[in-house]
Amino acid sequence: MTENQAAHALAVDVDAASRYSMSRTLRRDGYVVIEAADGQEALERIDQHEFDLTLTEIRLPDMAGIELLRQIKARSPEAIVILMTAAASLETAVEALRLGAWDYLLKPCSSQDLCSSVGRGIERARRLKRRRQLLDGIQRDARALAHEDFAQTPREAKVERQRPPYRERASAALRLGPLTVFPGRYQAAAGGETVSLTPTEFDLLLYLAAHRGRIVSCQELVREVRGYGIDESEAREVVRPHVSNLRGKLKGMGVDADLVVNVRGIGYRLGAAAEAD
Repeated sequence: MTENQAAHALAVDVDAASRYSMSRTLRRDGYVVIEAADGQEALERIDQHEFDLTLTEIRLPDMAGIELLRQIKARSPEAIVILMTAAASLETAVEALRLGAWDYLLKPCSSQDLCSSVGRGIERARRLKRRRQLLDGIQRDARALAHEDFAQTPREAKVERQRPPYRERASAALRLGPLTVFPGRYQAAAGGETVSLTPTEFDLLLYLAAHRGRIVSCQELVREVRGYGIDESEAREVVRPHVSNLRGKLKGMGVDADLVVNVRGIGYRLGAAAEAD
């Protein structure tokens, strides 16, 4: 990986909305992101593809994130791994750092904290790779000097074994209570009806889903969904028509408009009906 090449990150989380939000944030910063829903799928991805960094939720359905960290480090001791959790404990944090985790983030974390941790981790990965390349060069030069007396002896060229090409599967549908949403298609379905959402409506819904359990300010929604910063009063005016249109489309499918709740003067959150299956 040269300095100008995009870094590759693996995002591991059983919650599809969280994966979507995390991946979108990193892709916006120029990273190539591949997703996995559990530990075994993550290990398969690692066998198929070379990653500069892995982000993983600690609570996975098939293995603990700590165990995934342990197995990644067994494959590559220099691997950069960031653990994320909404249920932090001192014991888990200490164990993660003992096993060589790069960072330990509390969910939901801001995009700034996420990108800062990933950016520092990627820089560490680049430094380690430069050091390996330097050491490899020194070793090659030493071998060449040691065998220069045999320079006329033809030697079979070594061909680096290539990993099989990675083919990312289409993003799976995810459930938000009565609603099914389709990443990549910008569509939602309920009660046998399907509607198309604008990219802003879709990303707004998925960002709220990734951060359900808290109220998200309009300023944060504009920053994360639209990609620019404005003050809260202006952000309310930007977000309001998108929420109104989204609610109208949901209502047309028979979905309670309170799936997206307006908390007056503060922002928006998902209603209880939006708990993912």
